[in-house]
Amino acid sequence: MSAGGDHLVRTFRREETGYRWDQVGVHAYNAPGTVSNRITKQILFHHDDTLCSELRYFETQPGGWSALERHDHVHAVLVLRGSGRVLVGSEVTAIREHDLVYIPPQTWHQFYADPEEALGFLCLVNGERDRPSRPDAEELSALESDPVIREVIRY
Repeated sequence: MSAGGDHLVRTFRREETGYRWDQVGVHAYNAPGTVSNRITKQILFHHDDTLCSELRYFETQPGGWSALERHDHVHAVLVLRGSGRVLVGSEVTAIREHDLVYIPPQTWHQFYADPEEALGFLCLVNGERDRPSRPDAEELSALESDPVIREVIRY
């Protein structure tokens, strides 16, 4: 569904394998050059001539995680369901339904679902954005020097 396309209401509903919007494709999420686990992506609003951003829904199954990455663009995230943790920069924070997460440009980030519960979140990003970058050996070593970060990151 694009910003300038059909004026439809699409329902968010539970299925056997998780939650999804009617008439929106569900894709395994594993961006090129990244590692994630048990996470899917649904693009709810695509960037086009009338909308400068893209709204995406990610759903991480219990114990899953997103890629460890950073970008030039900002992320604005709203947790819709479940609970887990998020790494933003040098902080690991518990998150749950209705929490908001702001990820500044060029900030390492990664989302983790709790072992017993899925984590579903909306992510608003620029329509035209850069590709994710992954930590090199030196950056990974710096991240792992913090015992709290070392405990959670998946690479």
